Amino acid sequence: MKINLQKAIIALVFSFCGYAIVAQTHSIILGRPTDTSITASVMFDQKIQFYLEYGTQTGIYTQTTSTYTTVINTPDEVELTALIPNTKYYYRLRYRMVGTSSFLVTPEYTFHTQRAVGSTFTFTIESDEHLYDKKGVKNMYDITLANQAADKPDFMISLGDIFGDDHEPFTVTSEELDLLHRDYRPFLGKICHSIPFYVCLGNHEGENDYYYSLSPPDNLCVWATKWRKFYYPNPYPNSFYTGNTINEPYNIGNPENYYAWTWGNALFVVLDVYRDQCDTSAKPGGWSWTLGFPQYTWLKNTLEKSTAQYKFVFAHHIRGQGRGGITNAKLYEWGGYDGQGATIYNFSNKRPGWAKPIHQLFIDNGVNIFFQGHDHVFAHELLDGVTYQAVPMAADSTYEIGKLANADAYTSDTFGGAGHIRVLVSPSCVKVDFVRAYLPADTITGVRLNGEVAFTYTIGNCSTTGATETIQKEFVTIFPNPVKDNLILNFSNENMSHHIKMVDACGRIIMQTKSNVIDVSMIPNGVYFLYVYSEKNQIVKKLCISH
Repeated sequence: MKINLQKAIIALVFSFCGYAIVAQTHSIILGRPTDTSITASVMFDQKIQFYLEYGTQTGIYTQTTSTYTTVINTPDEVELTALIPNTKYYYRLRYRMVGTSSFLVTPEYTFHTQRAVGSTFTFTIESDEHLYDKKGVKNMYDITLANQAADKPDFMISLGDIFGDDHEPFTVTSEELDLLHRDYRPFLGKICHSIPFYVCLGNHEGENDYYYSLSPPDNLCVWATKWRKFYYPNPYPNSFYTGNTINEPYNIGNPENYYAWTWGNALFVVLDVYRDQCDTSAKPGGWSWTLGFPQYTWLKNTLEKSTAQYKFVFAHHIRGQGRGGITNAKLYEWGGYDGQGATIYNFSNKRPGWAKPIHQLFIDNGVNIFFQGHDHVFAHELLDGVTYQAVPMAADSTYEIGKLANADAYTSDTFGGAGHIRVLVSPSCVKVDFVRAYLPADTITGVRLNGEVAFTYTIGNCSTTGATETIQKEFVTIFPNPVKDNLILNFSNENMSHHIKMVDACGRIIMQTKSNVIDVSMIPNGVYFLYVYSEKNQIVKKLCISH
């Protein structure tokens, strides 16, 4: 309860202070962290002189950068180099108006260089921010960001549909795309001064080869790529990162669209499922969609050469379009089979010269989790030993957009709600949490708690680092399910004190009880969720009532 109260307070502070924060004159977005360097993208809305000072002890800054003179609303990318690997750094920004003598100073910020093998660390994932349309709500997004900041991750990854560039793909202007990308800096600047930010491209970024082919360079894809790179420093191949080595014309250079790196015991692989998908359609289906042979070859080589204990792959969605997880993973270029029946294997005919489908690459090379967004819902599925994890919306104040629209495309463990994914990586295990975000008005009754963990699972043995999936799944079982009249809860410890809350699909409380036998005979047919709380654990069980 102490943790939840702390996160609720954080959320309130971010929510009520959001406009004051946005009104500040600068933002810092960290990116491209390596073992010995990091990039700070610093932007002011006034003409300013600034420099960074930094060191390895709080309050003691032994190094400084050069002094920069800004151009209004134009980021300066300041690269800190010759850093010590596996080290936490402290820094602050000193700045003054041009023509004045005294420097102002920001609070102290932090970052961490690449973790050594054997380290324990946390990272977070968000997706489908959608602040550019009615799906995403700014106050809701503030709370999700605050919750991530409270987790103190080494970095965060967005799975795309951030900027919303493609809603008027044939008439949008470069000036409009500039604003769409710039609009996110005040939000991300609230936490990304201390949390490096990675962009994984979504379909609504509009950076695909179909748009690229339309009257270049004056088109959505070219402009969107340039403005993304202008405001957000994403990785490109060097001694630390691998990725796309192709430099594009029209002053794009390296598009910084797919890349990989290692951190601690884990390999991270971020895919771009749009740039080479199909140059004749913005939404290709079936075998018409492709990752593109260059990116496929890079992915294959990256997975095969890696000796990392854990391997994580990220993309906006399997095959770029459609809905669902493992049902799509069996098909076409991803899985090798034709059609929804997945009975005819046709990969060698459709992709001559390619070694194997993408999912088979995952199996053969020990990929632990594939993370995707796009469907605006949390879903956890398993196929051939590979976890397929759908990441919910970061800013859905209805908490139900994705669940109502897309939950039926998944086969198991599907939840609505807004929030982020928190991943703890240690030598003994990986622990994945769905951390829910709630607006303050929606927590007044105490039924919903901002920062509560809606679902947890683990890979490996987390007994030394916290509760494991085994503990969570075994402390209570329910049967029968589906249930007609009496639902029985069987606890691993008969003396365990517990509290049970039943909630419908819209979040309304149906009942609360401490009984081990629940009479549901008068409750209408439908899908419900049981929140079971004990002294040390909580778990959510999906329940189907069918009379």
